Amino acid sequence: MSDRQAELAANLADFRVRLEAACAAAGRDAAEITLVAVTKTFPADDVARLAAIGVTDVGENRDQEAAAKHETCADLPLRWHFVGALQRNKARSVARYADVVHSIDRPRLVTALSEAARGAGRDLLALVQVSLDAAPGRSGAPPDHVPALAAAIEAADGLTLGGVMAVAPLGADPDPAFARLAEIALAMRADHPEATMVSAGMSGDFEAALRHGATHLRIGTALLGRRSGVVG
Repeated sequence: MSDRQAELAANLADFRVRLEAACAAAGRDAAEITLVAVTKTFPADDVARLAAIGVTDVGENRDQEAAAKHETCADLPLRWHFVGALQRNKARSVARYADVVHSIDRPRLVTALSEAARGAGRDLLALVQVSLDAAPGRSGAPPDHVPALAAAIEAADGLTLGGVMAVAPLGADPDPAFARLAEIALAMRADHPEATMVSAGMSGDFEAALRHGATHLRIGTALLGRRSGVVG
């Protein structure tokens, strides 16, 4: 085993201990939580190393990087998550490799991704990204736009509504934000019972996300190490 492989294996083991403790504190079952390893800025070799130690879900937030890694790792048994802001002109590319798209935040993106999925002969799981702070320059739909977006995804060919995604506000207590997301997720499930995914929580705030119903954690730093100027 290479030094890097051993490092990743140790990081994964450490994170699973933290996850078990956080789930126990929240009254959750760790077996029901999906770990999405966010590998942005790290090489495809690290994706392969993660797959070799049992990671099954990988997340990327830039199409060019994601597409290249997917091509390199196409033979690995991985589920690919696109977790970054998505531009309409990237929908066709993303639809070719992503299994789950976490960042649907406007109707025109629903249309573009639906057309791309149909063209690629694929069905994508799509999540509505919710803005929890209305900060300028950050992605996400206002909470009152979520029902219409969910209905649009539900009606779109090539897309299946999965649930909601959000990023906690920067520099603030994440608990109130994730509590609000839990309310939005509950309201969505009232209309769309199969939309059970709640994608929330990163390396620094996943415990709070678990307290408020997160089902999918987007973990980067805790697994792969610190990125220059990037938190997650």
